[in-house]
Amino acid sequence: MESLQLSEDPGAAGSARAAVRGEERASLCISVLDPALTIRQANQDFFRQFASPTTSPADIIAPPPSDSTTTAPDVFGRNFRDLVHPSVRQPLMRQFERLLEGRRDRFATPVVALRPTGDVFNGSLTAAAVRGYGPDPSAVLVVMRSGQSSTEDAVVPPKRKLLSEIDARILEGIAAGLSTIPLASRLYLSQHGVEYHVTGLLRKLKAPNRAALVSRAYAMGVLTVGSWPPRVVEDFIK
Repeated sequence: MESLQLSEDPGAAGSARAAVRGEERASLCISVLDPALTIRQANQDFFRQFASPTTSPADIIAPPPSDSTTTAPDVFGRNFRDLVHPSVRQPLMRQFERLLEGRRDRFATPVVALRPTGDVFNGSLTAAAVRGYGPDPSAVLVVMRSGQSSTEDAVVPPKRKLLSEIDARILEGIAAGLSTIPLASRLYLSQHGVEYHVTGLLRKLKAPNRAALVSRAYAMGVLTVGSWPPRVVEDFIK
């Protein structure tokens, strides 16, 4: 695969390289994406978080190795969207779209990322457009800083099937502000049936009341961020 070139515009490329050098000193995950958001270049910290353990840990902000004796880390060629939690993919992809359409030069946002093991971590993401001679970005420089989160507030890995279909619909209704009677009517359940499922949801998400239940669901990544009406991420439904 032909490598992404950042040398078309010396000014843009120099800025990108300077940003990379500064961020490397801070031990951050750095990657360079092409306009399709495919990962083309990365540094060692990025590989440590996202490459399979069996792949090379070489520290490169460079094209993937092309010789027959070297195995490129398996993150090369993947789409960046696959590395983020399903609950935040939609709003994050909208921000990347605005960046690539030239409506902004950079953005910063909290992010929930996925390791190849299925584990997740909270952090922050900054993305900046890298332009050559043309008006459209030729690449996107992405810097991710992993953050610390307590076990109690940890985001749930998407492979964990937490909710039944009816639990998911009840959680969505509660998040939309519906009380027991409207929920029972909408889902063709008795009021007692709704309360039974709500009690189960409170126990599963370790929340003391309905308001805390909704907050916990968003914090754990069970409800999709930036979506209305509220929607449970499909990966968590049995």
